[in-house]
Parts: sequence; structure tokens; C-alpha cells
Amino acid sequence: MSAPAQTPAASSAAPDTSAPSSDEATPSASADAAEPAMITIKNFAYDVPATVAPGATIMVTDADGTSHTITADDGKAFDLPVPGGGSATFTAPMKPGSYPFHCTYHANMHGVLVVK
Repeated sequence: MSAPAQTPAASSAAPDTSAPSSDEATPSASADAAEPAMITIKNFAYDVPATVAPGATIMVTDADGTSHTITADDGKAFDLPVPGGGSATFTAPMKPGSYPFHCTYHANMHGVLVVK
């Protein structure tokens, strides 16, 4: 009985007239506020957005088959283990600035998160 009740509710609760279609690109300012920022780890390197908003949710996706971390060099702002082939999220620092980071497992992996 629950499944039929959810199906009509889902179709009636999906008025797409006020929301942009998924095919349309959204402005980066809106994406920062509404969607998580994305960091991708691939080939033992970080692909980091140019900037993220203070307090933004950041999703880290590990496209490698081995585990990595995204650890702030100061050791305090963020320290996130990311399983090989998996993903994890963290919250960007509230204070604007540049936050250098590294992978604790692989000394050659470095990046900078710019909060602005």
C-alpha cells in the first residue's frame, strides 16, 4: 500500500516548471550555494574547483582503485579519508583563504582549496 501512495505523491510533488531542467547549466554562484562542490581524485592527482564558498559541502570522488586522503596541511581545517573507488564529503572552512592539502598515503599528492 505504501508504494502506490508514494508514486502519486512523487508525481504530484515534481512541478518542474519553476526548476531549471537538468540539461541546463546552472551559474557557478548558484551551484556553490545549492550543489556540493566536487573534487575528483584520478591518477594520483586532485582535480579541484577554482574556488568554493565558505561552509560549502564538498564531495570528494576517488576514481583510483586505492584509498587516499584530503588532509589540510595544518591538520585542523579538514582531514578526510576517501576509499578507493568511493566518495566522501566534508564541509569547507568558514574562513576565506587558501588551504593547502595533501594525501597522507601518497607524499606526491598536493592541492590547494581556495575558500572565497
